Amino acid sequence: MTAIEIFWPVVAHVALVFMLYALLSMRRSTVVRAGKAQASQFRENRQEPSESLVVRNSIANQFELPVLFHACCVLLYVTEADNLLSVGLAWLFVALRYAHAFVHVTSNRLRHRGPLFLAGFVTLAAMWAWLSLWMAMN
Repeated sequence: MTAIEIFWPVVAHVALVFMLYALLSMRRSTVVRAGKAQASQFRENRQEPSESLVVRNSIANQFELPVLFHACCVLLYVTEADNLLSVGLAWLFVALRYAHAFVHVTSNRLRHRGPLFLAGFVTLAAMWAWLSLWMAMN
């Protein structure tokens, strides 16, 4: 391993956020062109149409639990605790975020989204546990 593998999952998560912003723009443009909304509605986001609301909510979700992911990755790097285990967990977390976001912006079924969120939560908790263990041992 080189010293930067822990940051590739971070880059992949950032790519997800950019894709969601692009999708939000497309969905908003579509509802405005279809006459279901006016562009002025998006000024304060008080009357978001359902087609774009799920995407907006998914974007907001990318700045909740994933903030702890980004912080953990930086700390894993700084403390030199970034090894195959931590990088594998980081990739798993990001894969789960992609799956969660896909469900969020398509069917938005909680029975599918909930377990994906929980799996990501447990994965991130494992990353933090590894970091804590590493620091305690060193």
